[in-house]
Amino acid sequence: MLYTLFGILLSVVSLILAVAIHEFAHAFAADKLGDPTARAAGRLTLNPFAHIDPIGTVVLPLALMLISGGNFAFGWGKPTPFDPYNLAHPRRDVGIISIAGPISNILLACVVSLIIHFLPYGFGAFFVPFVIVNISLAIFNLIPVGPLDGQKIVFALLPRDLAYEFQVIMNRYGTLILILLIFPLFGGTSPVMAILDPVIRFLIRILLP
Repeated sequence: MLYTLFGILLSVVSLILAVAIHEFAHAFAADKLGDPTARAAGRLTLNPFAHIDPIGTVVLPLALMLISGGNFAFGWGKPTPFDPYNLAHPRRDVGIISIAGPISNILLACVVSLIIHFLPYGFGAFFVPFVIVNISLAIFNLIPVGPLDGQKIVFALLPRDLAYEFQVIMNRYGTLILILLIFPLFGGTSPVMAILDPVIRFLIRILLP
């Protein structure tokens, strides 16, 4: 029981750090592309307190992990603000800003997994949740429905007319679609995890010893 509780706590701490890095990457990309909105809002920082949402980053993930015995969690950070009117190429740059978050998590997972390989046996186990959480956060955010990053990435990649039609649909129904995807079916597995879990497990097998 104590081992499970420690693992859950370690995973929540990993999530807080992963969210902070994810949102910082959004802010950094926006700032480099000419939009100072995130910097002015104090979001161009790695300080987790600037990025965490008390409910979405701490309370909800902790509650879900306790209920599921550490098998499932879902959460979010404070959205990083940006103003597309400050961007030279709004549609393209929004896609770059959006993909910066998942890329930062994947890169961090790769770096930490490399470090684990050189740590003494057993000590590296403390960092395993950090790798798993970063991979999961990155892949989950690539789902192409609002308000996740994947929606904005698809918006940037689609032809202009189709992109704006897609945006209208996501603005109206994106959150509802996401809730339906997350909600577990009768078998106990959510549709989104049935799709993403094999991808996440594949990446974990590659990165972790």
